[in-house]
Amino acid sequence: MPVLAPVVPESLEATGLKDTFIESLILKILYFRGEITGRQLGSAIALKFSLIEQILDNLKRLQLIAVKKSLGMGSVSGTFHLTEAGRILARDHLLQNQYAGPAPVPIDQYTAQIAKQRLRDSWLTKENLLEALKGLVLTKEIISQLGPAVNAGKSFLIYGQPGNGKTFLAEALFKISREPIYIPFAIEAQGQIIQVHDPLYHKPLHTHKQDEVESVMSAVNEELTYDPRWFHAPRPFIMTGGELSLSMLDLSFNQGSKIYDAPFQVKANNGIYLIDDFGRQKVSPAEVLNRWIVPMERKQDYLSFETGGKVAMPFECFLIFSTNLNPEQLGDEAFLRRIQYKMMMKSPAEEEFKEIFRRFCASQQLPFEEELLDEFIQLRYQQTGKKMRRCHPRDVLSHAIDFIRFERLPFELTGEVLDHAFESCFVTIDHKQD
Repeated sequence: MPVLAPVVPESLEATGLKDTFIESLILKILYFRGEITGRQLGSAIALKFSLIEQILDNLKRLQLIAVKKSLGMGSVSGTFHLTEAGRILARDHLLQNQYAGPAPVPIDQYTAQIAKQRLRDSWLTKENLLEALKGLVLTKEIISQLGPAVNAGKSFLIYGQPGNGKTFLAEALFKISREPIYIPFAIEAQGQIIQVHDPLYHKPLHTHKQDEVESVMSAVNEELTYDPRWFHAPRPFIMTGGELSLSMLDLSFNQGSKIYDAPFQVKANNGIYLIDDFGRQKVSPAEVLNRWIVPMERKQDYLSFETGGKVAMPFECFLIFSTNLNPEQLGDEAFLRRIQYKMMMKSPAEEEFKEIFRRFCASQQLPFEEELLDEFIQLRYQQTGKKMRRCHPRDVLSHAIDFIRFERLPFELTGEVLDHAFESCFVTIDHKQD
């Protein structure tokens, strides 16, 4: 079922913004853009021109803006620019903040839309999960543990030895087929601007491009399929690792622009937020989890402004923690209980290891004899007691391909090539004896 789109505001009251706020935004856009047509102004502010036309008329009466020329289709085709008095007032507004993008969405409208975009109960089918994970070699046990956790969308801890694909597994969950959502460019709360759109994590779909917005807005009937203050995008997937600090989980204030940047958990709302290498951050695991105890339980976070005020923000992201550490190193039983689901990513059994090996060779079109794989496992793992990891086939075979290409050898896997690749892939434990 498609997500209900945010309704196009048909009046200034429906935008949830004050006339004075929209007026200041118009002046700042004109200050930065110079001359701009009414159609372009409507597109820049992401509101129907009919909604801002009265404000423009008032600004003209106050001699803050002027119309340089018109194509004879009314104010929508006129070219607007600031007068000297308008430039002075615009600079005053810029001292408050320098935001001059699409009109922000009030926090109450944002909260309501996020609630509409929650995944419904039992949204995940086993078929959808298997389709997303088809590139991975996983046991039925892992699938049966993974499915309920993902379907519930509650906090989830994946732990196990390095190289067993914990991060790769979490990233694969992003491929599960789910309906896209709507994300605002910015939020307005208590007169402050919080920028949400982040091109690193948010990829707008091609169904509602900005130039299409301009084209539609220029039409007489101004038909829009949804509020253009929002953009249509896949559900976000955000990952942070050891660089994460507590300050990154609160509003970030830009002293120059005087605009707030939303923290990662807000940008990940209705999507997935993966904290990789959990336990190796600049702060302790307890500090990170304590920061989220209340939000995880109540689905609401409280973020702080520079002025000391706080704003309630929806907390609707699927939190995944991935760690190489023993869970006991992260915290005590009470601490771990705060994370709803836990799953150990075990090292592969021999047959799993072989299947990963075969699949990687097939993906690279690298021929090999099955007996060679048996001999490799016997020599390098069974005789030495070396533990198998899910990443080993990929790592060793990648080295083998590099060696083949450098030496200009036939593109096939041999015992000599495999031995060379293995030796170059792992350190020698007793190197001090050399």
